[in-house]
Amino acid sequence: MNSIKLLIAAFIATLPSLAMAQDGGAAGGMGVMGQVIFFAGFILIFYFLIWRPQSKRAKEHKSLMSGLEKGDEVVTSGGVAGRITKVTDDFIVVEVADNVEIKVQKVAVASALPKGTLKDI
Repeated sequence: MNSIKLLIAAFIATLPSLAMAQDGGAAGGMGVMGQVIFFAGFILIFYFLIWRPQSKRAKEHKSLMSGLEKGDEVVTSGGVAGRITKVTDDFIVVEVADNVEIKVQKVAVASALPKGTLKDI
């Protein structure tokens, strides 16, 4: 949402220069068409560098959260590693040591580890 506001602000900032360029670019600056092409290029760069990767990461994290099962080994965003012992709609119970369990929100899971990783640590 903030990126849309930033994009609108950038467009509004270019409006005065577009209005002044209506004289045909007599001052030696870019014409209206040049500014439109520049703005379109700015939008494309913005899309490929910010929006697309962010959307891809969000989709991957959502699929990770929906695929969590009992027995999976995970690392939370706080750096706690453990094995899942219980899964509910919004929370999971992670066993971090023998008979030591903590409740964690699903969204706090940063990544899933390959099986057997915790034994190697």
